[in-house]
Amino acid sequence: MSAPDRSVELARVAAAAAADKMATTITGVDVSGHLPLTDVFVIASAPTERQVGAIVDEVEDKLRDLGTKPLRREGEREGRWVLLDFGDIIVHVQHDEEKEYYELARLWRDCPLIDLGAVGTEQ
Repeated sequence: MSAPDRSVELARVAAAAAADKMATTITGVDVSGHLPLTDVFVIASAPTERQVGAIVDEVEDKLRDLGTKPLRREGEREGRWVLLDFGDIIVHVQHDEEKEYYELARLWRDCPLIDLGAVGTEQ
């Protein structure tokens, strides 16, 4: 089973928004076959807390333009790892140090990667 087209479309828009705000890395992971709660993880990183915040705001704005609002937003106060839950996709925006430490993409390595078509995307 692979992620529905709508989820992949939302993930690509989120990735493009992260790339527009100069995310260091962007990874798409199709978790639809392993998690009943969501279809895609988008994992983006940035070198500073301020840039993490800018990426989060841009992702929210671009997905809101498509009529999608976050169901939940967590971790904003610290600015080191913000989770945006849009239902069909979950966007993790992490400080580069947290990305290296937690290695979410490695934790989900059994899941296929998605070509998000954005600069900075890891395949």
